[in-house]
Amino acid sequence: MGKVLLVSKPLAPPWNDSSKNLARDVALGMRRHTPLALSDDEGSLSLPRGRVEPVYRGAGRFSPGLTAQLRVLRRLATGPRADLWHFFFAPNPKSSHAGRALSALRRVPTVQSVCSRPRVVTPGLFFADRTVVLSRHAERALHEAGISESRVTRIPPAVPSLAPLTPEARRAARAHFGLGDAPVVVFPGDLELGDGAQRMVEAAGRLRADATLVMACRAKTPGAASAERRLRGLAPEGTRWVGETERIHDLLGCADVVCLPSLDLYGKMDLPLVLLEAMWLARPVVVLEGSPAEELAEDDGAFACPPHALAEALDGLLDDDDARARRGASARRVAQERYEPRAMVDAYESLYDELLR
Repeated sequence: MGKVLLVSKPLAPPWNDSSKNLARDVALGMRRHTPLALSDDEGSLSLPRGRVEPVYRGAGRFSPGLTAQLRVLRRLATGPRADLWHFFFAPNPKSSHAGRALSALRRVPTVQSVCSRPRVVTPGLFFADRTVVLSRHAERALHEAGISESRVTRIPPAVPSLAPLTPEARRAARAHFGLGDAPVVVFPGDLELGDGAQRMVEAAGRLRADATLVMACRAKTPGAASAERRLRGLAPEGTRWVGETERIHDLLGCADVVCLPSLDLYGKMDLPLVLLEAMWLARPVVVLEGSPAEELAEDDGAFACPPHALAEALDGLLDDDDARARRGASARRVAQERYEPRAMVDAYESLYDELLR
């Protein structure tokens, strides 16, 4: 079948960026087409089939710098021709104009995966032959902006399967993070982007007295430090600030509830991978009604509540062991049925088939 060039951030550790994790899992899962993946010059990525191209120098930052972007443009303009280009980046004027011009010059069909619904949908920035969105929320926004339904395909994201923690592993994880036996709510979101962090710390102040809030947040911009200082002043005493942790799966797995109460998920996936991981780990997940992530609540995959009722929803779960167990089991079942990598990659390969006919 065809050779598919995955145009993304460097597919290399650290694996803390949703868009490159998505590109990595597509590359690893392809069976009919051949992936060509852009990685670093340190041999960080290995594929069972296809080719890794060391376009980047090091894994880079959250957003690749100008030099890295120029290397990618040179690869597109002068490198070996692929049968299809698949872009993984948010629509923006420079990248979109470059992608449109170079794909026309080299006569290559294109796919663009848009991981997060733009705050403003500008139709002219959606240059690809087919735009892939991850949520119904984004799909509806693109259609309302006038982008033809025939140019938009929805393929939900996925994460590799995870096993729930055993009781022994759960105790060990809690000991590692110094959490003890108290009820624990984990917020795995952004400090400086969106509205979830402030809503979370404000709700935590109204939870049962023995509950512990854990803020597991990776700094994405220079504004993260000042945002954390401000939020610390609002958070209840005893809030734990763990920052970015390599043991995020252990932290999620030992939580009583995982909560991401953001109406605006700009800068994260519409269906955040960290919430899919929590679902695989059989943890109750709480999101907000009206957010892109509300889709996770279908078939009881998560619990969606109104913004004003967040504290009450969390307390209800913390007070009811049976309800948490039921919610966790439903979350894992939905993850297995809807957010499994094999189905996601098959959907992408079917799209490649269509565009390469």
